[in-house]
Amino acid sequence: MIREHKHAILTTDLPEQGFKAGDVGTVVHIYGDGAAYEMEFFALDGRTLDVVTVEADQVRPVSRRDILHVRELSA
Repeated sequence: MIREHKHAILTTDLPEQGFKAGDVGTVVHIYGDGAAYEMEFFALDGRTLDVVTVEADQVRPVSRRDILHVRELSA
């Protein structure tokens, strides 16, 4: 289970919100003992882009081998 206030990585695209697998968000709430998460996604300038609910199988914890990568959010 990913803990609250920790980063997590999307494993699937969320096309309705414009997010893609590999995007990093912060867990702000945990539902049902880790069955789902409320995640906040930020732009690099600190602005909140969106807060979305994702199922546990749509995210994974950050690993030591992960590296950040930048992309522009579609308009």
